[in-house]
Amino acid sequence: MQQKIVPNLWFDTQAEEAAHFYISVFDNSRIVNVTHYGEAGPGPAGTVMTVEFELNGQRFVGINGGPQFTFSEAVSFQINCADQGEVDYYWERLSEGGQEGPCGWLKDRYGLSWQVVPTGMEEMLNDPDRERAQRAMKAMLGMGKIDIAALHSAADGVPAR
Repeated sequence: MQQKIVPNLWFDTQAEEAAHFYISVFDNSRIVNVTHYGEAGPGPAGTVMTVEFELNGQRFVGINGGPQFTFSEAVSFQINCADQGEVDYYWERLSEGGQEGPCGWLKDRYGLSWQVVPTGMEEMLNDPDRERAQRAMKAMLGMGKIDIAALHSAADGVPAR
């Protein structure tokens, strides 16, 4: 079945390089198709126009459209991580050559924003015990990469070690 919504990512000239990087980070990933500009342009004939790829089964298209558009934090991709090992893995791989941000956010080397978050964090931040939720929120706001144990300790009111 064809995926109904496919995010398209605008790159200057690095769509193929980025796609290869992303498929090296995520399991169950592959390049699906590469198209090239022809004589009609608008890019130089023979250069990569689009790269269709899948990350963990999610389809994306990267397009080499030129420098007029760049990524911003207005759009990001959230990675739900089962444990600290996954948080560490994705944080380290995706932030390499990029920029670490607050609260589990980072920009990769291409400027694309990612949120690397542990499963269950949303429930902790929305805990019916408002004091517990506020302690978790305050701890998260002070973090770059999310530290699950420290987040739980803060929510529980236990001093960090």
